[in-house]
Amino acid sequence: MKLLTWIVVANNSSARFFTAVNQSAPLTEIETLTHSEGRLHDRDMTSDLSGKNKGECGTGGHAFEQSTDPKKHEAELFAHLVAKHLEAALNEHKFKQLVLVAEPSFLGLLRNQLSEQVAKMVCLELDSNIVHLTPTEIRAHLPEFLPHLH
Repeated sequence: MKLLTWIVVANNSSARFFTAVNQSAPLTEIETLTHSEGRLHDRDMTSDLSGKNKGECGTGGHAFEQSTDPKKHEAELFAHLVAKHLEAALNEHKFKQLVLVAEPSFLGLLRNQLSEQVAKMVCLELDSNIVHLTPTEIRAHLPEFLPHLH
């Protein structure tokens, strides 16, 4: 199998994987990972929590607060899943370089989840939320000639 460039276009609910056979080739979509929980609103993620906590002996209470933002937690889980998927693909020698294009906050989460080996394969990062565009439109957001790792 010829080694390729992989382009990952992602946000907190979807990651699309593309290949490019050379530095100026059009993109070919190879797979998609989705995380429907990343699309939920905070109120939908926490709707099963109790609303108030009564104080001791019936005194005043307070609203429950979560220690972590549920939406951020779901995004972190998805970033971990995407990073593990990339690590498995690298171990199977499916790509020789990697381009990451992601919504800015998700790009940071994804970067933090990448193994050292996968991080070494990254030749370009773009902070754009273009996951819903067509492959041709996504390619137009990338440099005419993709960078090449030496």
